Amino acid sequence: MGSRNASRAASAKTPKRSHPSYTLRIPQSIVYFLGIAGLSLALLWNVVGWIEDDPIGISRFGARFVNWDNRREEVKNAFITSWDAYVANAWGNDRYHPLSATGSQMSPNGLGWIIVDSLDTMMIMNLTTRLTEPRKWLQRSLDYNQDQDVNVFETTIRMLGGLLSAHYLSTKLPHVSSRRDGVYLAKAVELADRLLPAYEFRSGIPYASVHLGKMQGLPSHADGGASSMAEAATLQLEMKYLSHLTNNEMYWRKAELVMKVLDDNRAQDGLLPIFVHPETGRFTTSEIRLGSRGDSYYEYLVKQYIQTGGEESVYLDMWEESLDGIRKHLITATSESRLKFVAELPKGIGGPLSPKMDHLVCFLPGSIALGATDGYTLAQARKSSDWDANKEQQIQLARDLMKTCWGMYAVTKTGLAPEIAWFHADDQDLEPRPGDRRTTSTKDSLDSWKKDYIVKPLDAHNLQRPETVESLFMMWRITEDPQYRHMGWEIFKAFEKHTKASDAQGYASLNNVNSIPPPQRDNMESFWLAETLKYLYLLFSPVDLLPVHEVVFNTEAHVFPVFKSQKWKTGWSRAARE
Repeated sequence: MGSRNASRAASAKTPKRSHPSYTLRIPQSIVYFLGIAGLSLALLWNVVGWIEDDPIGISRFGARFVNWDNRREEVKNAFITSWDAYVANAWGNDRYHPLSATGSQMSPNGLGWIIVDSLDTMMIMNLTTRLTEPRKWLQRSLDYNQDQDVNVFETTIRMLGGLLSAHYLSTKLPHVSSRRDGVYLAKAVELADRLLPAYEFRSGIPYASVHLGKMQGLPSHADGGASSMAEAATLQLEMKYLSHLTNNEMYWRKAELVMKVLDDNRAQDGLLPIFVHPETGRFTTSEIRLGSRGDSYYEYLVKQYIQTGGEESVYLDMWEESLDGIRKHLITATSESRLKFVAELPKGIGGPLSPKMDHLVCFLPGSIALGATDGYTLAQARKSSDWDANKEQQIQLARDLMKTCWGMYAVTKTGLAPEIAWFHADDQDLEPRPGDRRTTSTKDSLDSWKKDYIVKPLDAHNLQRPETVESLFMMWRITEDPQYRHMGWEIFKAFEKHTKASDAQGYASLNNVNSIPPPQRDNMESFWLAETLKYLYLLFSPVDLLPVHEVVFNTEAHVFPVFKSQKWKTGWSRAARE
């Protein structure tokens, strides 16, 4: 033990060996550089994330520098591909099937649905050589004396509207005029006279259908014989223009009476249920929606006022009442990003909202902007003495709803919209009178948007519908905001990528917008030629081509003039409201 203590004492006195220390000295410039590089990478990462999450797309900022003439030519080429495929494979047929490259008829001898629907698009695109054969076909082959019943609404907006538009443009666009142009108005008068028996019911509400050969009105085969409210109220632009051309007041008064009968029901806040019976003129349901069966009633309120140069103020009054009702009862917001959307009222006013919005509803942003400005640019309209805070709010609503309609495209795998979108919405936002609740600003995040939209399998098809590009065209012309042209270009690119049939046989509808590649349907809608491509072409055209304060587009995108002089005054007035 003594020796161990001695050893400890000796070791305690022995000094420890020291080791030299080394300090790594990095030049300050390198430290600074690495710091800047790190911050730059972090910033770049955030920018990339922001770009990917931008639901509209960063390229919109360069829209002012795009060669839009080139893009317009690409739309024109899509029309040529579609039209030439139809001519080669299905000439004279009412339907075209691009996958099988065949046609089919909707009547014994055909009624020229695709031919007539496409006439004015060819005129606007200056495709004069392709107009020759259609004009000959109208003169030599189109016969309405057939054993066939037709839907009054579809025949009016597509066939009557197409003929009247061709007549108008043949007088306005000299490069498309021909000595055979008289056929357009002649066929329009003949067709309208065969449609008139649908208006003969004592209530003034037209039958849903008419037999062309027998010239006899026919009630709907479904819905207890009731007529669609929107269909009954979407005949007026065509019939009024025909009266204007022929000096025959009858067409005007027949169509005008429908508006009186509907308004005499005194629907609450200007929101009309979707079915009306021709026997009584009364509504047969309480259901309200701005999609199918309801949409174009509201569209034609604005456009009747515009068509007659603002002389028929009753329709502006009705539109303003309806728009206030829409804002009060139908506009609500999604859960995640607070996107504004137009809900439905399956049980009518006072009932809960359904978070469902048809693509058809996307006519609404353009119509709101048109109603607020009478078709003039926003800059011009704001200088008007009657511009006020309410109209400013209407423009903002149009912008909000346009964003939601664009979202229907932005959130899908193909970049094309489904037929119907559903939305995630909080329970309190689906309670009655959403307009009474405070609204918040929208979160513009694609990731958030994708959480808000629901595309159900049965609603996932795309029929080449025009409503969104229609509103994009109207919003561009009125607001002069180039982002709407950018959106239209993205939609066109998606159509090009996913709907083009093989071997240049046209363009097809799709079964599922969230499937890559999307399965195609063997059908090319006539409104692809009449509306969708026409509105895209006009969206990319100079603004002096068909200024929207000088013309009015019917619900099939057929073009009529704004009347410079009024031949007849409104033949009715609204009943007093409580």
